[in-house]
Amino acid sequence: MEPGLEPNRRRELLRAAARLFVEKGFAATTTRDIAEAVGMRAGSPFYHFRSKQELLKAAMIEGLDSGLVRLLAAVDGVADPEICLRVLVRTHLGNLLEDDCRSPMLIYESRALDAADRAEVAAAFDRYQAPWQATLEQLAAIGRIDSAGPPKRLLMFGMLNGCSHWFRPGGALSVDELAEAAAAFVLGPQPSAQ
Repeated sequence: MEPGLEPNRRRELLRAAARLFVEKGFAATTTRDIAEAVGMRAGSPFYHFRSKQELLKAAMIEGLDSGLVRLLAAVDGVADPEICLRVLVRTHLGNLLEDDCRSPMLIYESRALDAADRAEVAAAFDRYQAPWQATLEQLAAIGRIDSAGPPKRLLMFGMLNGCSHWFRPGGALSVDELAEAAAAFVLGPQPSAQ
């Protein structure tokens, strides 16, 4: 944690920056926008972060890591890989569509970072993907999906992350309905309870 920035204020700054980077894009978001979003003076965020790129990197990593905590909590104790995938999908969509950070969407802004920072973000993304890969491998082992190779996982993330471009709260689909449709796209429809 950066010196001089209390944890709640740091979290508020990172979440506001992440939200603005997603909404406006990294290049179009100014330091003034970020500062105003949290009630700081224009230069104040850079008392705590050396640059806008450092703030982006921190927002991406913290967002992915906090999203991973939510994923792991959601699947804790779930042994059935089909149920686990459905829970992962629902939790990920919640991270994207219900959480005000929506940090997985920031991955698209990683081009603004240098190679070392991109490597740190990639490591955080790898951590975020680990429970997904383990679940896909279990599903492949029992014959529910044809392969657990990286293309399947990456295509799933592309499909899920793309929902943020068109999903509207209060629209035709709820997040739960969207999650079920996405899981069914990979697994087929959910078996009816008997």
